[in-house]
Amino acid sequence: MTDITPSQSGLVPIHSSFEELANRYEALLCDVWGVLHNGVEAYEGVVDALTQYRQGGGTVLLLSNASGPSVGIPPMLEEMGIPRDAYDDVLTSGDATRASVRTGQFGDTFWHLGPERNAVTFEGLPQREVREEVADFILCTALVDAGRETPDDYVAILARLKARDLDLVCANPDIIVDHGEQRRFCGGALAAAYSELGGRSHYFGKPHPPIYELARTKLATLAGKAVADSAILAVGDGLLTDIKGANDQGIDALFVTGGIAVERCGPNPENPTSEAVSEVCGEAGVRPIGAIARLRW
Repeated sequence: MTDITPSQSGLVPIHSSFEELANRYEALLCDVWGVLHNGVEAYEGVVDALTQYRQGGGTVLLLSNASGPSVGIPPMLEEMGIPRDAYDDVLTSGDATRASVRTGQFGDTFWHLGPERNAVTFEGLPQREVREEVADFILCTALVDAGRETPDDYVAILARLKARDLDLVCANPDIIVDHGEQRRFCGGALAAAYSELGGRSHYFGKPHPPIYELARTKLATLAGKAVADSAILAVGDGLLTDIKGANDQGIDALFVTGGIAVERCGPNPENPTSEAVSEVCGEAGVRPIGAIARLRW
């Protein structure tokens, strides 16, 4: 482990600069949505933070719960002003999901629960997309119209699927995400609702082990050697995904308060308080090594 320790008061330390922590770690597992951008535009300072870290010898692996394969992430980031040379590589929940589905453990045919544009999630897999009535399992990528719908709109569909006792493979474990100023539900919300009905939901992205197993392998390839867990820092705004996942894996985590939990971390988004941050982390049952308003150098 690193020599960073919680304050004597037991509160989560607040950092004003990522530079304070950077030289303690060889690699970052950096969240994308909520840390680098809000779905519409990049946050100020993130490109500089990643660039400075890489120039100092650090390896940056972007770790996203996006349902699609990682190949689709760089073009999206480029459009937001985050250049390809700001990070080393990308790994998504979609990548981890594809690897598991490809084994055939859930069957040979699936029904896609999600918008047509998310077909990239299963493009090229040996499993076939079929009608709901004859599918071996459900592949859930998102709500069909996340800008308007909620999980309540899927109660009847999920009950019908549960009646067939189908496994639901969730390609994005996130529950909610901010898209600009709008908060939207993700595929993870549908999977959670399915589980509440007694259905079997399977996850491969954060905070679940499969994506971290792939991340360690990819980091070793990028760094040219195995990177010890104690030399890795996970950076994210999701308490129950980024921070919990890192905690479960024995990896240090830096909580970015300016993302999905911004309203709960103090009255000033740019200056989270240790008391507020410690309270929300305690409620979530997680323990980051520190918190920062935004990822900035």
